Amino acid sequence: MAGQEEIPQTFDKPVLGFAAYSGTGKTTLLVKLLPLMKLQGLRVAMIKQTHHDFEIDKPGKDSYELRKAGADQVLLASDRRSALITEYEEDSAKPGLPELVCELDLDNIDLVLVEGFKHLPFAKIELHRISQAQGNKLYDRELMFPHDKSVIAVAADADIDTGDLPLLNINQAEEVAGFINRWLNLQGKNNVKRCT
Repeated sequence: MAGQEEIPQTFDKPVLGFAAYSGTGKTTLLVKLLPLMKLQGLRVAMIKQTHHDFEIDKPGKDSYELRKAGADQVLLASDRRSALITEYEEDSAKPGLPELVCELDLDNIDLVLVEGFKHLPFAKIELHRISQAQGNKLYDRELMFPHDKSVIAVAADADIDTGDLPLLNINQAEEVAGFINRWLNLQGKNNVKRCT
């Protein structure tokens, strides 16, 4: 969003996004970061935005059949995990990031990491990968941080002029994890609102 001047969103727990164009390696980095966060005792929730219709249930299973028969929500639960599946009507308003954060069990997490929602004004690390970009359209995509004041750092695989923003090595998950820990320490009780 050019000249993004929206008010930053606030949440009940620290929420940090990873913003990048498709193919940059958001999930690859997050898969490396999550074990590091767990080793530090952090309880982390993930929200991943997808622009595709997806199915996590299997045809023939009772939960699938109940949902297809008309249940608007199905909560699958075992002694090891649970999953809530919510159906949205095609013409209904879809939940935004604040509503999705409020669906999480916020009493049992310390941090929410978000993959997607890159155009919303909330704290995020921009990812940029020059090595994968050459030879395809990614190379021509402009950086987001000059136009998005909610970007708090850039993680890249090349020396990029980020101005006053920290430049992190996208290939060094430990470095990115260290930055996240320092950012978390600064959060305290600031930037918090209650889910209603």
